[in-house]
Amino acid sequence: MTDGNRINLADLGLLLMRLMLAVVFLFHGSQKLFGIFGGDGIMKFAENLSNLGIPLPTIAAWAAALAEFGAGVFLLVGNGMRIAVIPAIFVMLVAVIRVHPDSFSGPKGMEYPLTLAVMLAGLALIGPGRFTFRGIAGKSP
Repeated sequence: MTDGNRINLADLGLLLMRLMLAVVFLFHGSQKLFGIFGGDGIMKFAENLSNLGIPLPTIAAWAAALAEFGAGVFLLVGNGMRIAVIPAIFVMLVAVIRVHPDSFSGPKGMEYPLTLAVMLAGLALIGPGRFTFRGIAGKSP
C-alpha cells in the first residue's frame, strides 16, 4: 500500500474522492430506499418520477435508488467500483436532463448531479487506487 514507507498521494486522493462520493450516494440512496435522513421513501420518489413523466415510475424509482445506494457501497469498498458506478452515472445524467434542465446553478440547477456524474465517470476511468478492501487485505485491486 506504500512505496517503501511513503503513501502514494494519488492513491490517497482517489480514496478521498471515493469516500466523499460514497457518503453522498449512500445518503441519497438511503433517503429514497428507506425514507431516512429526511427522505420520503421509495413510493414518494416513484410519485415524483411519475410527475416528471418518467415511464414505469415505480420500477424506475427502485432502479435509481438501488443504483445510488449500490454505487455508495462499491465506492466505499473500492473493489468492483468501476462497473458498479455506471448505473449511478446514468441516474445522474437523467437527473440533469429531466429534473434540472433549465439552469446550471441554484436549487434547481444541474450543477450538482452533473458534477456527481463526471466525478463517477472519472473514477470509473482511473480506477479506485490501491486503498481498497482487497488492497488492505494484501491483494492488488
